Amino acid sequence: MTAGEFEGRTALVTGGAKGIGEAIARRLLDGGATVVLWDLSAEGLEEAAGRLEAGERLLCHAVDVTDETALAAAADAAIERCGGLDILVNNAGIAGPTLPTLDYPSESWRRVVEVDLTGVFLCCKTLLPHLVARGWGRVVNVASLAGKEGTPNAAAYSAAKAGVIALTKSLGKELAGSGVLVNSVAPAAVETDILKQMTPEHVATMVGKSPLGRLGTPEEVAELVAWLCSDACSFSTGACFDLSGGRAVY
Repeated sequence: MTAGEFEGRTALVTGGAKGIGEAIARRLLDGGATVVLWDLSAEGLEEAAGRLEAGERLLCHAVDVTDETALAAAADAAIERCGGLDILVNNAGIAGPTLPTLDYPSESWRRVVEVDLTGVFLCCKTLLPHLVARGWGRVVNVASLAGKEGTPNAAAYSAAKAGVIALTKSLGKELAGSGVLVNSVAPAAVETDILKQMTPEHVATMVGKSPLGRLGTPEEVAELVAWLCSDACSFSTGACFDLSGGRAVY
């Protein structure tokens, strides 16, 4: 990849107010992109904008990725302001409670699946037609190694992220030949605020499974996502790329 590889591109990143989403936004901005940040928290977006210091190349919009009507309005506003869209990174997600499956509250299950899986579907349904119409696009869905392994006491999160991987495979095949490539990334545990939703014992278990013996960083995820968003990625679609510290076995 080269300096300025995203000059002239517009990227939309969901869940962009902090953590992995903010790191991805920073990496794309560093490459010259104009970035639209979506997040549920207007306050979080304001704080992220202050940290990113990108001026007119950064547009922030508070939006719920599970609200199809709000998504359509936010998409129209972003595309009118930026003149189009080239890159979509679906990163918004929640972890949910850390509990055995048989004790898992039904409400929590529905909310995790709604945000982590249905939210990705709705964002793709809303925004992908714009990429297809331009004849070039990159979509990266942030899944999780939990979606490949099935993490104990995180059944809803694991099931939702497995769904994201499968959705990515379906979209990649459906859009092959359109100029739009769709891939996913599956990080193991990454050092972000989402870990605060989990018990220390649960986090320690995840770290203990890593041959490298540590958490990943948001910046490491952002580098892989940046490649998948670039022209350098040209023969991968419908794929899932791991960032597992050596943990992944398939």
